[in-house]
Amino acid sequence: MYQAKGKKKKTQMKIKYYLLPILAIALSFNACNKEDDGIDTGEPEEDRQERQDKDKVILLEYLGTHYYNSEFFNGNTNPLMNDLVITELTEGESVPADHTLLIDAVETKTSLYADVNYEFYILRINQGSGDSPHFVDKIRLNYSGNLLDGEVFDSSITPVDFDLVSLIPGWSRVIPEFNVAGSYVDNGDGTVSYNDPGVGAMFIPSGLAYFSGGSNGILPYNSLVFKFELYQTEVSDHDQDGIPSYLEDLNFNLNMSDDDTDENTIPNFADFDDDGDEVLTINELSPMVYLVDTNQGDLEPILVEGREFEISRSEDDGVITINTVKIMDSNNDGLDDYLDINITINYNEEN
Repeated sequence: MYQAKGKKKKTQMKIKYYLLPILAIALSFNACNKEDDGIDTGEPEEDRQERQDKDKVILLEYLGTHYYNSEFFNGNTNPLMNDLVITELTEGESVPADHTLLIDAVETKTSLYADVNYEFYILRINQGSGDSPHFVDKIRLNYSGNLLDGEVFDSSITPVDFDLVSLIPGWSRVIPEFNVAGSYVDNGDGTVSYNDPGVGAMFIPSGLAYFSGGSNGILPYNSLVFKFELYQTEVSDHDQDGIPSYLEDLNFNLNMSDDDTDENTIPNFADFDDDGDEVLTINELSPMVYLVDTNQGDLEPILVEGREFEISRSEDDGVITINTVKIMDSNNDGLDDYLDINITINYNEEN
């Protein structure tokens, strides 16, 4: 049986890799990064709701006049994004056999962003069989982006890593709809093969892309199409305070910048002391150490869902050491200690 021990030692803690280690890879993408320099047209910015109404018409027209090779994916257990071929339906042409109009295949989704309800569309080619990323997690994938006229403005040749919190808002809405690969194989030549990744395409309005700013190769107010193969994910803890970043979206609006418990202009996901009580958030979480002796057939502990998080692990001669932190509400008032300025218990202090 595993042993659990309380821990009173201050340590530097790291968030758990939930699937497999994401390797250090130089980023080759640029067009999906929301920090790209915009294009200054000198024109006044359009109203977001009015622009969304226009983009919806444009996207629905595109989806109703383009088809894809749907039959190719029937029974295909390991499809690739480049297998997806989207073709414009010419005037007077019928949809070819074994193909499907996009409008008949996509899923319609809505999301509130900048006080506007945006409608966007997902083509689900393969769900994937691994974990599903949260909207602020790190991911590894291959992707290709194009304008509605088919022009490719950006793509990856080998898998790239990036942080969803730094990308255009459409990505944080779509990618969590899919799962990563169920497994992978090291080919021994510096490459990796992924089995059963999430594969799909997103069709997003300009308001969930670059809106009035545009980007490299993208004019302002362009709706965009991205194809992707989703391989891996890692839960992010941007400030390394023990609380996964996705849980620091306290109002559940997919916006990390407006959750600032101590109102110090630093949002919680980047704040080492969320409630401003001068006790670091990491110290207001109760640490635990689990020892799992696999030589004795020990099973790993079941952590309290949404309250306890693995932050590191190591293995020595078959004994796995798992370090976790647990969210505490010491006065049972419904407000967790790390968000309660009136509670200053430091669970890492030496007795």
